[in-house]
Amino acid sequence: MNKDEIKEILELHKKWIDGIEGGAKADLYYADLRDADLRYADLRDANLRGANLRDANLRGANLRGADLRYADLRGADLRDANLRGANLRGADLRYADLRGADLRGANLDYSCLPLWCGSLTAQMDDKQVKQLLYHTLSIVKHSNNVSEILKQQLLTEQNLNIAKEFHRADECRKL
Repeated sequence: MNKDEIKEILELHKKWIDGIEGGAKADLYYADLRDADLRYADLRDANLRGANLRDANLRGANLRGADLRYADLRGADLRDANLRGANLRGADLRYADLRGADLRGANLDYSCLPLWCGSLTAQMDDKQVKQLLYHTLSIVKHSNNVSEILKQQLLTEQNLNIAKEFHRADECRKL
């Protein structure tokens, strides 16, 4: 997809958001947007399912409520992006820069969330933190390579009770 096509889709999407006649919701289903410069683009509620956004610049973009299921966001710059309520199920976020990104209410099930400094300041909600805690404590509990001291420190009744509130706990290995 070339820059002119992207620009036209974004202009029609803005009209759609603003309720202006002739506008159309952005449908970038499985679009190849590698390396695209979408800084501060307003793509709320856009269909980006399966889109290739690898290394795309989405810094400050509004992706609130966007469908990003199975999107390739590897290496994408998502600093300060609004991803509230976005569907990131199965999205590949490896190497993505999520500093300051707002992920509250986003569906992160089956996604590949980066575990590096670029995700430490992402804004998450209780549901997501419980999900991460559940996974962490499950690894701690079931790994033979974690020391007993660390297990005792982390596998407290309080931590386990919080983790068990994970929305998919009944489908996973018991803590």
